[in-house]
Amino acid sequence: MINFKKEIADLLSQKIESMSEKEISDLIEIPPNPQMGDFAFPCFKLAKAFRKAPNQIAQELAESIGEVALFEKVQNEGPYLNFFIDKTTYAKSLIENVLQQPEKFGSSDQGAGKRVIVEYSSPNIAKPFHIGHIRTTVIGHAINKIYQFLGYETISINHLGDYGTQFGKLIVAFNNWGNASEVEAEPIPALLKLYIKFHEEAEKNPSLEDEARLWFKRLEDGDEEALKLWQWFRDESLKEFNRVYEMLGIAFDSYAGESFYSDKMPRVLEIMEEKGLLKESKGAEIVDLEPYGMPPALIRKSDGSTLYITRDIAAAIYRKEHYNFDKNIYVVGAQQNLHFQQWMKIIELMGNEWAKDCVHVAFGMVALEEGTMSTRKGRVVFLEDVLTKAVERTKEIITAKSPNLENKDEIAKQIGIGAVVFQELSNSRIKDYVFSWDKTLTFDGETGPYVQYTHARACSLLRKAEVKLTDTIDYSLLSNEDAMNLIRLIQQFPGVVEDAARKYEPSIITRHIVDVAQAFNKFYHDCPIIVADHELQRSRLALVFAAKQTIQNGLSLLGVAAPERM
Repeated sequence: MINFKKEIADLLSQKIESMSEKEISDLIEIPPNPQMGDFAFPCFKLAKAFRKAPNQIAQELAESIGEVALFEKVQNEGPYLNFFIDKTTYAKSLIENVLQQPEKFGSSDQGAGKRVIVEYSSPNIAKPFHIGHIRTTVIGHAINKIYQFLGYETISINHLGDYGTQFGKLIVAFNNWGNASEVEAEPIPALLKLYIKFHEEAEKNPSLEDEARLWFKRLEDGDEEALKLWQWFRDESLKEFNRVYEMLGIAFDSYAGESFYSDKMPRVLEIMEEKGLLKESKGAEIVDLEPYGMPPALIRKSDGSTLYITRDIAAAIYRKEHYNFDKNIYVVGAQQNLHFQQWMKIIELMGNEWAKDCVHVAFGMVALEEGTMSTRKGRVVFLEDVLTKAVERTKEIITAKSPNLENKDEIAKQIGIGAVVFQELSNSRIKDYVFSWDKTLTFDGETGPYVQYTHARACSLLRKAEVKLTDTIDYSLLSNEDAMNLIRLIQQFPGVVEDAARKYEPSIITRHIVDVAQAFNKFYHDCPIIVADHELQRSRLALVFAAKQTIQNGLSLLGVAAPERM
């Protein structure tokens, strides 16, 4: 596929000595209106070097470029130099590229030889896998897939919350009020009930908190009874979690949680000692980060037990030594910003230059309409319930509108779960939002089902036509406005994927494939596809295929299925 931006940058670099080709390329824009050209170059930054007004520079550049086969015309519009790509060349370059490597369209090998770790989901053992976990889970899964698509080797890690004082609390609760058969029958609801019971009783009897801390210390020290209960809670919880991951089509390369690093912390503490980073404070050990504009980081409690931050430092060091990553991405809520700033600074102070390769990808909070979620108070919405309800509602709609559709159960699952994931990935990840059943399960407007239906419509056209797209195609027949608008959007897809990776922002892809779907539906509405003119039909079907493939590849990167029939 012709890289038009590179061609323009190369052409301009011959005319502009004061800027490199990369500097020129970085300035090239896509105008908001195609009538202003396919690409535009602003001349503001040339004013000083040329000692002329930007609009005069743009005019002189346009005149000096003259006629070039790649362009219909090159003209200035005020201070902008606008490039109009030859329509036949544009269509041919794009569609032939999609036809040659359909499933790879939009991909690249920019990450060849590089390794990226993506840590996401990471629920707490023995606690509900609730709607609040959907953000880290689907954002992280999409980022993982995007980096794979760009040629990186990725390692997906589910850093399970399977350590800490909460397990001391759970052991105390189970010993006092637990029932093994209830836990085995419904692990998470039973364990949640015990967790809530502990906090209710601890309000009346604060000594239970001390007992819980002692049990966690016993767990850290390898106490047989504590370990046996902890392992049981972990195994039972994972059964529940994996059922949700299976619904979402997500698998991990590693489930190494906090407990995995328990035997790796003494070495980390030794290194901190050697570097003179640890300071005593009220019997505990801290790293003073006030010189860096942050409060002190508590590393080890006065009773000798470690904290979340200690384990994160140990995990980062292990990952660098074990995987030798080029980038180590953590998809964790924005409320943990300070925590990540602290431990990443400590990693740096320990003498690790690769600290700069650790990236915290933050996201906003999810609240319920009735208020903030609270595991302690039992105010949660289970993610499995949301997904199940979405599938059930979708099946009702399919049964009413397409009663004879084959594989109704499978398609209802693809559309229902796809609707939840797509809606989650439609907005900027950093924004907070309030979970609403109605909004999540609506299929109207710019939604996952709308994009999936567009894909199915394109598949239907290709099935009906039974045309071989390997035959000669007359690309000059795709020069009308609706076709060109669709071609331009498809052409932008590879850049959109790279932008999403650079910004760790899957919503960039979500919004773009909505735009592609809308442009396709306008093209479909205004330009009949199945027509008597075989040349015209074949050219339009080639564009239908390119649109279908772009939507399919985009949905795949989001972790959403692309049904061929709906």
